[in-house]
Amino acid sequence: MTKATTDISRRRVLGALGLGVLVSGCTSSAPSAFYSIEAADVGGSAGRSSRVQVLVAAPRALKALDTSYIAVVDKGPIYSYFPNSAWADTLPNVVQLKLVETLQNTGRLRGVGLPGDGLLIDYQLQTEIRAFELKVEGANRGVVEISARVVNDRNGRTVATKVFRAETPSGSTSVDKAVEAMNSSADRVFAEMAAWTLRNV
Repeated sequence: MTKATTDISRRRVLGALGLGVLVSGCTSSAPSAFYSIEAADVGGSAGRSSRVQVLVAAPRALKALDTSYIAVVDKGPIYSYFPNSAWADTLPNVVQLKLVETLQNTGRLRGVGLPGDGLLIDYQLQTEIRAFELKVEGANRGVVEISARVVNDRNGRTVATKVFRAETPSGSTSVDKAVEAMNSSADRVFAEMAAWTLRNV
């Protein structure tokens, strides 16, 4: 990213926020705070148990979201990032792990794992992260949107596809409030995706 592009992005995003030091177009300093996402609380989900095993594939994402930086998005969309703050890993890795944990928390699958875990896979859950950010156009809100596909691993056929989206007001542009809002949105998306996956495997 060139200095000119960085300066333009910074001015436009900071103008939308009405703040002078919250967000930068590109972040170069080492993070001083790391944040994670919580798996959805779906323990004890009602329904019959299944003997199938599900692999959660690595989510796809645009390069702007395939990073450990925490995104702030203005209309355009224009991506910027909170300074001195980051996810605990790259966002796709964090989302993948929390999807595994959410499906495991249902207690209704014989096995759920990541590539390389040695499972005899029956189905794959393939996802694409379309949004995972603090949206500052209009009211500030944590937005999470993930498209999902259940694939029969034995024949490669797609069983079902769906897009999951949730928005939660942040009430503030602070990184703590932004992450809290994104966590609330992710919780709803993960819970809905888990229930949908169970219906389609």
